[in-house]
Amino acid sequence: MGVTILQPYSIKNKTGSQVIEILTKRLISLGAQPSGQFLVDCETYIPQMGPTKTVHIFHNSEQPASVFSILDTGAKQIPLITDGLFDLLMLKMTPAYITKKPIKIESKGPRFEYGDFLIKLGIVTMSQNFKGVLIEVEYRPCLIASQCWELMREFLQGFLGSSVSNKIPPYFAAPSIMNANVMKEFEIYQAMDTINQYLEHFTNYRKQTTTAISGRP
Repeated sequence: MGVTILQPYSIKNKTGSQVIEILTKRLISLGAQPSGQFLVDCETYIPQMGPTKTVHIFHNSEQPASVFSILDTGAKQIPLITDGLFDLLMLKMTPAYITKKPIKIESKGPRFEYGDFLIKLGIVTMSQNFKGVLIEVEYRPCLIASQCWELMREFLQGFLGSSVSNKIPPYFAAPSIMNANVMKEFEIYQAMDTINQYLEHFTNYRKQTTTAISGRP
């Protein structure tokens, strides 16, 4: 596992499938090879009573034996990596926590390999409703984001164009959870960093949905 960066991609009046088809052609023209499918999903549990401590449960097809969870207290987020039994534990906690199906969100689609890069083209859906396209790019030889960002930026801009900023994503420019004096871009990359990025983007998609609904006449 190496450094992974998530990049939302504007659909520009095209369907998700059309965007994936366009990006697939670009990658294949570069020499990338199809390498199966991927899926990242997130289901959110909320307490039935008491203080709001939301639990986000993630599954990533790249780590099928692991369940990633993030407890969001509002003031901070507490990560946890467990095995598949955690899903059963959450089912037994239904007196305290409930899940709302409309809150479930996922990103899935084709994956490609290009040299040391692993690229995933994800169609994001929430309750089977299309929300956007999210690109995941992993540079496997590197574990420090600051050491490979320029290379990853060049690669991303090569097939996504100007939608990719020249600046490192805000997630990496933020202070470390363990040491506020160190930026995340200088830390060793962990699998949980990928999950945290997905939570960040999934939350943005959910906010867009809330805004659209609340904005209706």
